[in-house]
Amino acid sequence: MAYIVYILKCCDGSLYTGITNDLVKRLRAHNLGTASKYTRVRRPLVVVYSEDAVDKSAALKRELQIKGLSRLEKLNIIEKAVHS
Repeated sequence: MAYIVYILKCCDGSLYTGITNDLVKRLRAHNLGTASKYTRVRRPLVVVYSEDAVDKSAALKRELQIKGLSRLEKLNIIEKAVHS
């Protein structure tokens, strides 16, 4: 089963990183307020970045790597993806 690492932009401008195997379903859950305590009060949310991972383990590792980045580094990843 393929997994996706994603970054959401919240209505307050903050960024949220997560993983899923169904991005459409997960975004819907975030916007309904049922996916994450953090995003529940920061709706609406928009996907600003996503990348495929070969499996759940790889997705979790990449998620942790992204979460360890500064906001500026995350914005750079998003910007590079937009211009690719």
